[in-house]
Amino acid sequence: MALVNAKEMLTKAKQGHYAVGQFNINNLEWTKAILLTAQELNSPVILGVSEGAGKYMCGYKTVVGMVNGMLEELNITVPVALHLDHGSYEGAKACIEAGFSSVMFDGSHYPIEENIEKTKELVAICKERGLSIEAEVGSIGGEEDGVIGAGECADPQECKQIADLGVTMLAAGIGNIHGKYPENWAGLSFETLDAIQQLTGEMPLVLHGGTGIPADMIKKAITLGVSKINVNTECQLAFQAATREYIEAGKDLQGKGFDPRKLLAPGFEAIKATVKEKMELFGSVGKA
Repeated sequence: MALVNAKEMLTKAKQGHYAVGQFNINNLEWTKAILLTAQELNSPVILGVSEGAGKYMCGYKTVVGMVNGMLEELNITVPVALHLDHGSYEGAKACIEAGFSSVMFDGSHYPIEENIEKTKELVAICKERGLSIEAEVGSIGGEEDGVIGAGECADPQECKQIADLGVTMLAAGIGNIHGKYPENWAGLSFETLDAIQQLTGEMPLVLHGGTGIPADMIKKAITLGVSKINVNTECQLAFQAATREYIEAGKDLQGKGFDPRKLLAPGFEAIKATVKEKMELFGSVGKA
Protein backbone atom coordinates (compact mmCIF):
# COMPACT_ATOMS: atom_id res chain seq x y z
CA MET A 1 0.00 0.00 0.00
CA ALA A 2 1.28 3.47 -0.87
CA LEU A 3 1.84 6.10 1.79
CA VAL A 4 -1.27 8.07 2.74
CA ASN A 5 -1.67 11.49 4.29
CA ALA A 6 -2.91 11.42 7.87
CA LYS A 7 -6.23 13.23 7.39
CA GLU A 8 -8.57 10.26 7.04
CA MET A 9 -7.02 8.17 9.83
CA LEU A 10 -7.12 11.12 12.26
CA THR A 11 -10.67 12.16 11.34
CA LYS A 12 -11.79 8.56 12.03
CA ALA A 13 -9.83 8.54 15.30
CA LYS A 14 -11.45 11.78 16.50
CA GLN A 15 -14.92 10.49 15.65
CA GLY A 16 -14.20 7.07 17.18
CA HIS A 17 -12.61 8.46 20.38
CA TYR A 18 -9.23 6.78 20.01
CA ALA A 19 -5.79 8.03 18.95
CA VAL A 20 -3.31 7.04 16.25
CA GLY A 21 0.27 6.67 17.42
CA GLN A 22 3.11 8.53 15.77
CA PHE A 23 6.25 6.51 16.40
CA ASN A 24 9.50 8.20 15.45
CA ILE A 25 11.97 6.21 13.37
CA ASN A 26 15.75 6.31 13.61
CA ASN A 27 16.92 3.48 11.35
CA LEU A 28 15.87 0.29 9.54
CA GLU A 29 15.17 -1.67 12.75
CA TRP A 30 12.89 1.05 14.11
CA THR A 31 10.91 1.33 10.87
CA LYS A 32 10.54 -2.42 10.37
CA ALA A 33 9.48 -3.01 14.00
CA ILE A 34 6.80 -0.31 13.86
CA LEU A 35 5.40 -1.34 10.47
CA LEU A 36 5.22 -5.05 11.38
CA THR A 37 3.48 -4.28 14.68
CA ALA A 38 0.93 -2.00 12.97
CA GLN A 39 0.21 -4.75 10.42
CA GLU A 40 -0.10 -7.45 13.10
CA LEU A 41 -2.50 -5.33 15.13
CA ASN A 42 -4.38 -3.98 12.09
CA SER A 43 -3.73 -0.42 13.25
CA PRO A 44 -3.14 2.76 11.25
CA VAL A 45 0.24 4.30 12.05
CA ILE A 46 2.28 7.45 11.53
CA LEU A 47 6.05 7.20 11.12
CA GLY A 48 7.63 10.36 12.53
CA VAL A 49 11.00 11.68 11.33
CA SER A 50 12.72 14.55 13.09
CA GLU A 51 15.09 16.72 11.05
CA GLY A 52 18.00 15.30 13.07
CA ALA A 53 16.94 11.71 12.36
CA GLY A 54 16.44 12.58 8.68
CA LYS A 55 20.01 13.85 8.52
CA TYR A 56 21.27 10.75 10.38
CA MET A 57 19.53 8.46 7.87
CA CYS A 58 21.29 10.17 4.91
CA GLY A 59 18.50 12.58 4.02
CA TYR A 60 14.78 12.60 3.39
CA LYS A 61 14.93 10.85 0.01
CA THR A 62 16.73 7.89 1.62
CA VAL A 63 14.01 7.71 4.28
CA VAL A 64 11.23 7.81 1.66
CA GLY A 65 12.98 5.09 -0.38
CA MET A 66 13.43 2.85 2.67
CA VAL A 67 9.83 3.25 3.87
CA ASN A 68 8.30 2.73 0.41
CA GLY A 69 10.48 -0.34 -0.11
CA MET A 70 9.36 -1.82 3.21
CA LEU A 71 5.66 -1.18 2.52
CA GLU A 72 6.03 -3.28 -0.63
CA GLU A 73 8.44 -5.98 0.63
CA LEU A 74 6.60 -6.55 3.93
CA ASN A 75 3.20 -6.38 2.20
CA ILE A 76 1.91 -3.68 4.55
CA THR A 77 -1.79 -3.06 3.94
CA VAL A 78 -2.67 -0.80 6.91
CA PRO A 79 -2.66 3.00 6.37
CA VAL A 80 0.82 4.46 6.92
CA ALA A 81 1.71 8.16 6.89
CA LEU A 82 5.32 9.37 6.72
CA HIS A 83 5.45 12.59 8.72
CA LEU A 84 8.08 15.23 9.39
CA ASP A 85 8.20 15.90 13.15
CA HIS A 86 8.86 19.43 14.46
CA GLY A 87 9.90 20.66 11.06
CA SER A 88 11.34 24.04 10.23
CA TYR A 89 9.88 25.98 7.30
CA GLU A 90 12.79 24.84 5.07
CA GLY A 91 12.63 21.26 6.42
CA ALA A 92 8.91 21.01 5.65
CA LYS A 93 9.51 22.14 2.06
CA ALA A 94 12.37 19.64 1.65
CA CYS A 95 10.17 16.76 2.91
CA ILE A 96 7.33 17.76 0.59
CA GLU A 97 9.77 17.56 -2.34
CA ALA A 98 11.26 14.24 -1.12
CA GLY A 99 7.91 12.45 -1.08
CA PHE A 100 6.71 12.54 2.54
CA SER A 101 2.93 12.20 2.82
CA SER A 102 2.61 14.55 5.81
CA VAL A 103 4.62 17.35 7.44
CA MET A 104 4.67 19.30 10.65
CA PHE A 105 5.68 22.93 10.71
CA ASP A 106 6.67 23.95 14.22
CA GLY A 107 6.33 27.73 14.28
CA SER A 108 5.64 27.80 18.03
CA HIS A 109 8.88 29.71 18.77
CA TYR A 110 7.93 32.53 16.37
CA PRO A 111 5.63 35.43 17.27
CA ILE A 112 2.05 34.31 16.48
CA GLU A 113 1.83 36.58 13.39
CA GLU A 114 4.90 34.93 11.83
CA ASN A 115 3.68 31.46 12.81
CA ILE A 116 0.38 32.22 11.03
CA GLU A 117 2.09 33.60 7.92
CA LYS A 118 4.47 30.64 7.46
CA THR A 119 1.82 28.04 8.33
CA LYS A 120 -0.55 29.61 5.78
CA GLU A 121 2.04 29.30 3.00
CA LEU A 122 2.73 25.64 3.81
CA VAL A 123 -0.99 24.82 4.08
CA ALA A 124 -1.43 26.04 0.48
CA ILE A 125 1.46 23.87 -0.78
CA CYS A 126 0.25 20.78 1.12
CA LYS A 127 -3.30 21.25 -0.13
CA GLU A 128 -2.07 21.38 -3.70
CA ARG A 129 0.04 18.20 -3.22
CA GLY A 130 -2.55 16.25 -1.19
CA LEU A 131 -0.45 16.16 1.98
CA SER A 132 -1.59 16.53 5.58
CA ILE A 133 -0.03 19.25 7.73
CA GLU A 134 0.38 19.70 11.47
CA ALA A 135 0.98 23.07 13.10
CA GLU A 136 1.95 23.96 16.67
CA VAL A 137 1.01 26.64 19.17
CA GLY A 138 2.66 26.94 22.59
CA SER A 139 5.98 25.12 22.63
CA ILE A 140 6.31 21.61 24.06
CA GLY A 141 8.74 21.33 26.96
CA GLY A 142 12.20 19.79 26.69
CA GLU A 143 14.32 19.83 23.55
CA GLU A 144 13.55 18.59 20.05
CA ASP A 145 16.17 19.30 17.40
CA GLY A 146 17.35 22.48 19.10
CA VAL A 147 13.87 23.89 19.77
CA ILE A 148 13.71 24.19 23.56
CA GLY A 149 10.40 24.74 25.31
CA ALA A 150 9.47 25.01 28.97
CA GLY A 151 6.20 23.18 28.49
CA GLU A 152 3.95 26.20 28.57
CA CYS A 153 0.25 26.06 27.84
CA ALA A 154 -0.98 27.35 24.50
CA ASP A 155 -3.40 30.26 24.19
CA PRO A 156 -6.71 28.72 22.99
CA GLN A 157 -7.49 31.82 20.90
CA GLU A 158 -4.15 31.50 19.08
CA CYS A 159 -4.92 27.81 18.54
CA LYS A 160 -8.16 28.79 16.83
CA GLN A 161 -6.31 31.28 14.60
CA ILE A 162 -3.93 28.55 13.42
CA ALA A 163 -6.69 25.91 13.12
CA ASP A 164 -8.69 28.29 10.92
CA LEU A 165 -5.85 28.34 8.37
CA GLY A 166 -6.88 24.87 7.23
CA VAL A 167 -4.25 22.71 8.92
CA THR A 168 -5.08 18.99 9.24
CA MET A 169 -4.12 18.67 12.90
CA LEU A 170 -2.95 20.90 15.71
CA ALA A 171 -0.31 20.36 18.37
CA ALA A 172 -0.90 22.55 21.40
CA GLY A 173 1.26 22.85 24.48
CA ILE A 174 -0.72 21.65 27.52
CA GLY A 175 2.16 21.21 29.95
CA ASN A 176 3.60 18.19 28.11
CA ILE A 177 7.34 17.78 27.51
CA HIS A 178 9.72 15.75 25.32
CA GLY A 179 11.92 13.13 26.92
CA LYS A 180 11.64 11.83 30.47
CA TYR A 181 9.25 13.71 32.76
CA PRO A 182 10.81 15.23 35.90
CA GLU A 183 9.53 14.14 39.31
CA ASN A 184 8.03 17.58 39.98
CA TRP A 185 6.00 17.61 36.72
CA ALA A 186 2.61 19.22 37.31
CA GLY A 187 0.73 17.01 34.82
CA LEU A 188 -1.33 17.90 31.75
CA SER A 189 -3.59 20.95 31.79
CA PHE A 190 -6.94 19.44 30.82
CA GLU A 191 -8.54 22.84 31.32
CA THR A 192 -6.39 24.22 28.48
CA LEU A 193 -7.06 21.17 26.30
CA ASP A 194 -10.81 21.45 26.84
CA ALA A 195 -10.77 25.17 26.00
CA ILE A 196 -8.80 24.46 22.80
CA GLN A 197 -11.21 21.74 21.70
CA GLN A 198 -14.20 24.01 22.36
CA LEU A 199 -12.73 26.54 19.89
CA THR A 200 -11.29 24.17 17.27
CA GLY A 201 -14.22 21.74 17.05
CA GLU A 202 -13.58 18.77 14.74
CA MET A 203 -9.85 19.49 14.38
CA PRO A 204 -7.80 16.44 15.50
CA LEU A 205 -5.48 17.52 18.33
CA VAL A 206 -1.96 16.18 18.84
CA LEU A 207 -0.24 15.25 22.08
CA HIS A 208 3.55 15.44 21.90
CA GLY A 209 5.85 13.93 24.51
CA GLY A 210 3.77 10.76 24.96
CA THR A 211 6.55 8.98 26.88
CA GLY A 212 5.92 8.87 30.61
CA ILE A 213 2.42 10.36 30.65
CA PRO A 214 0.30 8.11 32.93
CA ALA A 215 -2.27 5.92 31.14
CA ASP A 216 -5.25 7.61 32.83
CA MET A 217 -4.08 11.03 31.58
CA ILE A 218 -3.63 9.65 28.05
CA LYS A 219 -7.17 8.26 28.11
CA LYS A 220 -8.60 11.52 29.42
CA ALA A 221 -6.73 13.51 26.74
CA ILE A 222 -8.30 11.27 24.07
CA THR A 223 -11.79 12.04 25.43
CA LEU A 224 -10.95 15.74 25.03
CA GLY A 225 -10.09 15.53 21.32
CA VAL A 226 -6.52 14.22 21.16
CA SER A 227 -6.39 11.96 18.08
CA LYS A 228 -2.62 11.64 17.55
CA ILE A 229 -0.05 10.83 20.22
CA ASN A 230 3.70 10.99 19.61
CA VAL A 231 6.05 8.39 21.07
CA ASN A 232 9.83 8.48 20.66
CA THR A 233 11.83 8.35 23.90
CA GLU A 234 10.00 5.27 25.17
CA CYS A 235 11.06 3.21 22.14
CA GLN A 236 14.64 4.48 22.53
CA LEU A 237 14.72 3.49 26.21
CA ALA A 238 13.28 0.04 25.44
CA PHE A 239 15.85 -0.50 22.68
CA GLN A 240 18.68 0.65 24.94
CA ALA A 241 17.64 -1.58 27.87
CA ALA A 242 17.32 -4.71 25.70
CA THR A 243 20.65 -4.07 23.96
CA ARG A 244 22.41 -3.48 27.30
CA GLU A 245 20.98 -6.72 28.69
CA TYR A 246 22.21 -8.67 25.64
CA ILE A 247 25.75 -7.28 25.95
CA GLU A 248 25.94 -7.53 29.75
CA ALA A 249 24.92 -11.20 29.45
CA GLY A 250 27.94 -11.64 27.15
CA LYS A 251 25.77 -12.86 24.27
CA ASP A 252 27.70 -10.72 21.80
CA LEU A 253 30.78 -12.85 22.62
CA GLN A 254 29.05 -16.18 21.96
CA GLY A 255 29.28 -17.65 18.45
CA LYS A 256 28.28 -14.97 15.95
CA GLY A 257 26.56 -12.87 18.61
CA PHE A 258 28.49 -9.87 17.32
CA ASP A 259 26.59 -9.97 14.01
CA PRO A 260 24.51 -6.75 13.96
CA ARG A 261 21.46 -8.78 12.96
CA LYS A 262 21.79 -10.69 16.23
CA LEU A 263 23.07 -7.76 18.29
CA LEU A 264 20.14 -5.52 17.35
CA ALA A 265 17.43 -8.23 17.50
CA PRO A 266 16.55 -7.84 21.23
CA GLY A 267 16.17 -4.07 20.78
CA PHE A 268 14.01 -4.64 17.70
CA GLU A 269 11.70 -6.94 19.70
CA ALA A 270 11.60 -4.39 22.56
CA ILE A 271 10.43 -1.68 20.15
CA LYS A 272 7.69 -4.01 18.85
CA ALA A 273 6.52 -4.69 22.41
CA THR A 274 6.48 -0.95 23.24
CA VAL A 275 4.54 -0.05 20.08
CA LYS A 276 2.00 -2.82 20.78
CA GLU A 277 1.48 -1.57 24.33
CA LYS A 278 0.94 1.99 23.09
CA MET A 279 -1.45 1.02 20.28
CA GLU A 280 -3.54 -0.92 22.80
CA LEU A 281 -3.55 2.05 25.18
CA PHE A 282 -4.45 4.52 22.41
CA GLY A 283 -7.30 2.28 21.18
CA SER A 284 -6.13 2.06 17.54
CA VAL A 285 -5.91 -1.77 17.38
CA GLY A 286 -8.23 -3.15 14.69
CA LYS A 287 -9.02 0.32 13.35
CA ALA A 288 -7.04 0.16 10.08
